[in-house]
Amino acid sequence: MGRFGPYSVDVPNPDSPRSAGAQAIASWRRTLEERLAELIQRDPERAASAAEVGLVDRNWLERPGQHPVRTATSLQVVQRFLERSVEQKPSVLATMGLSTIQLLASHAVEERGEGSSVSTVAVMFTDLEGFTRFTSDHGDDAALALLEDHHRAVGPVVRSRGGRVVKRLGDGLMLAFVSPEAAALAAVELVALRPEPLCLRAGVHLGDAVLTRDDVVGHVVNVAARVTEASKGGQALATVDLRDAVSELPGVRFTRARRTRLKGIPDPMLVCRVEAEPDHR
Repeated sequence: MGRFGPYSVDVPNPDSPRSAGAQAIASWRRTLEERLAELIQRDPERAASAAEVGLVDRNWLERPGQHPVRTATSLQVVQRFLERSVEQKPSVLATMGLSTIQLLASHAVEERGEGSSVSTVAVMFTDLEGFTRFTSDHGDDAALALLEDHHRAVGPVVRSRGGRVVKRLGDGLMLAFVSPEAAALAAVELVALRPEPLCLRAGVHLGDAVLTRDDVVGHVVNVAARVTEASKGGQALATVDLRDAVSELPGVRFTRARRTRLKGIPDPMLVCRVEAEPDHR
């Protein structure tokens, strides 16, 4: 049995003080982040602007301590700021002049490298159901004004989720997101941003694509476009490729997937709706 009989003796763990210290620091840091996020959110307009341009991460604002404070690079912050400025006041382009645009473009080439790269990306298309009829009934000027207002509303949502507007396609948009979670959240938010009296529909797919400075190319783009065509006004559809890549996402749910034939896609694909949870509407 040994000197101390059948009873064991607790031996101090030399790592315990270090572990306790690390836990204390982590707890202090999380408390500090929560207080900082609360302070920023006291001014909703300022908080929205900071998240939109990437000074702070929107996920961090919503759940401080669980996400990085910031994920956007310095260049991305500048680019989002310029996009936001031009949407709000197009004359900003004339004020800045081409030299400023060219300078920023040169920095973009240096940071991202020449040529293109292949990455996994979530591609989303949106369009406005009933836009052709609206233009016929109200005229081109009213249709253009509606589109401009719509784009000004869409831009902040896309940027605050870390996405970018790749192209404007008439009354539709092509968007790209690095994170599938961000794409799902943006889809729900964009559908809710319907420009009265029209409805927005969206389709999103996840896959590998060739990314360039001003375009996204690949089969993922074709599938996302066809998924959008299969959706209805006020509805966002996603492929199971995107759904399966999304981790637990508060406020968002995916409905049961259905096998759907998409134009130009040989085999049927499993597609589901992306919706806001009832308590988060």
